[in-house]
Amino acid sequence: MNTRKYCHFFIPFLVWSLSAVTSAQTRDQPITIGLFGDTSYSRRERELLPELMAEMDSEDLAFVIHDGDIKSGGSVCSDEVFLDILGVFKASRHPLIYVPGDNEWTDCHRRSNGSYDPLERLTKLRTLFFPDDNTLGQRQFELTRQSQDPAFAAYRENVRWEAAGVVFVGLNLPGSDNNYDGIQRGSGPSKEFLQRSPVIGRWLTQAFARARAIQAIGLMVTIQANPDFEAAAAGKAHPGYKDFLNQLRKETQAFAGQVVLVHGDSHQQQINQPMRDPTTQETVANFTRVETYGSPRMGWVKTTIDAKDPKVFRFEARSFRATPLPAN
Repeated sequence: MNTRKYCHFFIPFLVWSLSAVTSAQTRDQPITIGLFGDTSYSRRERELLPELMAEMDSEDLAFVIHDGDIKSGGSVCSDEVFLDILGVFKASRHPLIYVPGDNEWTDCHRRSNGSYDPLERLTKLRTLFFPDDNTLGQRQFELTRQSQDPAFAAYRENVRWEAAGVVFVGLNLPGSDNNYDGIQRGSGPSKEFLQRSPVIGRWLTQAFARARAIQAIGLMVTIQANPDFEAAAAGKAHPGYKDFLNQLRKETQAFAGQVVLVHGDSHQQQINQPMRDPTTQETVANFTRVETYGSPRMGWVKTTIDAKDPKVFRFEARSFRATPLPAN
């Protein structure tokens, strides 16, 4: 039994305007946020998840982002599992934004997952985790959802918000090659992929347009999938990620500020600059990739947004160390 105790004071659910708070300040005043994902995968990780959340709760964060995979790829995609993690997210002291991962919808057709219909599971995620326009967490703020446009009413998970002179955008772009093949490998692009891919592209275009319109100092994109920059640089881009990577590069090179892509998926926490210009092969200097921790390692990335910093974003990887179990 874990002997660490946490005192949780009840904080009423409060909806507040993040943009109003940050506009009342100036871009010269930094904010700090938390990034995590790919957890929990095992019973032990689920037991430790409240400790990880408590660690972030103890910090003065504007909000936290979970970049997908709330369960393992070999576990059941049941409503009970979804509701369990939803409860943890709702208990976050900070506003919490969640981006779906492949383990909770595209891969749910697997027998080990319960042989669910992936699209039915995505619908359930949308119903449970995105019931209105607010974040999760005890302290909430309002998000701009793509579903606010009637033409994209189904895509409640694609979101945008602004803070400290930065535009943030969340996209439902999961692993398993972005559901390119659907449930049958080698079958070519699935109907679902063909429908969602241009929707994702439109939302990304609008995010960069908004960033330019407000002269944002930065833009942070969060997805679940590792789109494999290395394969793309070698001319072997995965079909499910090719269009996204091309668009992201073109938009980044045409943007005056700093761009960050946050993702999980491959469980290799890293912070680097893997984007290359296809003609010169030079590093795209205003782009940074942040991959969050993933099972079996737990942790989060503390991120500071500071207009006085030429790079705008500063990152501090925080590996989580669980309280040791007592000796028998």
